[in-house]
Amino acid sequence: MAITLLSLLVSNPISKKVIKKLIEKDGNVTKIEKLLEAYAYGYEVDDEFNIIYKIIKTGLKAFGENEEELKERLKDAYWRRGFVSVLRGLVDFGIRKPFVPGAPFLVVWDLTYACNLRCKHCYSTAGKPWKDELNTEEAIRVIDILADAGVTALAFSGGEPLIRKDFFTLTKYAAEKGLFVAVATNGTMITKDVARKMKECGVGYVQISLDGRKETHEKFRGINGIYEKVIEGILNAKEAGLITCISTTATKLNVHDIPAIMDIAEELGVEWFMLYNFIPVGRGSFEIDLSAEEKEELLKELWNRLKSSNVNFMSTAPYYARIAIQNNSNIIPTHFYNPKLEGKLKTLADFIGGCGCGRFYLAIKANGDIEPCVFFPLKLANIKDFRSCEDFLKFWRENKVLNDLRNRDNIEICGKCKYRYVCGGCRARAYAYYKDYMKPDIGCILVKK
Repeated sequence: MAITLLSLLVSNPISKKVIKKLIEKDGNVTKIEKLLEAYAYGYEVDDEFNIIYKIIKTGLKAFGENEEELKERLKDAYWRRGFVSVLRGLVDFGIRKPFVPGAPFLVVWDLTYACNLRCKHCYSTAGKPWKDELNTEEAIRVIDILADAGVTALAFSGGEPLIRKDFFTLTKYAAEKGLFVAVATNGTMITKDVARKMKECGVGYVQISLDGRKETHEKFRGINGIYEKVIEGILNAKEAGLITCISTTATKLNVHDIPAIMDIAEELGVEWFMLYNFIPVGRGSFEIDLSAEEKEELLKELWNRLKSSNVNFMSTAPYYARIAIQNNSNIIPTHFYNPKLEGKLKTLADFIGGCGCGRFYLAIKANGDIEPCVFFPLKLANIKDFRSCEDFLKFWRENKVLNDLRNRDNIEICGKCKYRYVCGGCRARAYAYYKDYMKPDIGCILVKK
């Protein structure tokens, strides 16, 4: 009933008109972000906030949320930015399962394909930079478009992003534009000075790859003698005050070492551990992909760690949320969100929706090509062709592939699964195996059965 009321309230033409007015820029932020900040701190707000307040109250009722907890979250500028994207999504797409925000929450940008390692599973076949990689001026323009469109977080990846000479210029500029800045790196270049400078230049989160104990990791990454540098990089990032994540890509080459890497994550006291769902693209061969049974056991191990550890043990595998639900859990883990859901709020899992490919996030290659996901090599557009954030948002709303990916009911086999809204299978895996993103994800044990 409350969800129906919320849908009617948001679809009301007057509500839409007010929301569209409030999401216009007022300086570097939208007017509604300023109103949300005032609301969070208990200040008096303008009368035009009344419609937004009704939407908030109805949404809280629908999902069993607490207003005081919401106010506390809205004290965070990035949370406010994400909230605006939710409101824009309600106007543009309505209340859908799974939900589609008004702009990507996250854009992963392969800043360069230059790299100092030669990883066996590299999705981008990194090593040397491409001749047509975006220059600094072009990169600044990309940041402007993403920030103005309301993107919440920007993750620089590669290749090895720290190799780019303008890396700190770009991270600082992105942070100044209001984006939450993250970096995915192999960790070998993070000295104490580099970690300190990352913090000073606006980086908030760093994800460092560790794919096994010393012998396994170095064999996996193709260079001897780097293991100690990676561990040192993790410690330096933590010491500099960066939110630190250890990431591991699960394959047949390192599956035996993954419990030990989880131990290392706990011993080093990092905040996050991300188990990546290996997709056979780039240098990654089909032969090293895990079976559905191996994935299931690994995710169950990850799940048991999450329940008993201070480390957020998460995975990009969309069926991780299904495992939690099958265990009658109040924690519904996804790639993007790890809420402790109680009561009616469990229904939020249907809206978060598992795989965020082309729905919660997009990928940009070093030359500006836009893809649904870094593991999903299907060019949709090139960001250099967009003149403004309006062009980008029009693409986000209207692109056929993106809208296909958002419709879980039409996916073969997965579309009939009762977990389709919390999982939906990995569309990048379907594309890798079948060259058809609407095929089933054969990495899921339910599909195999």
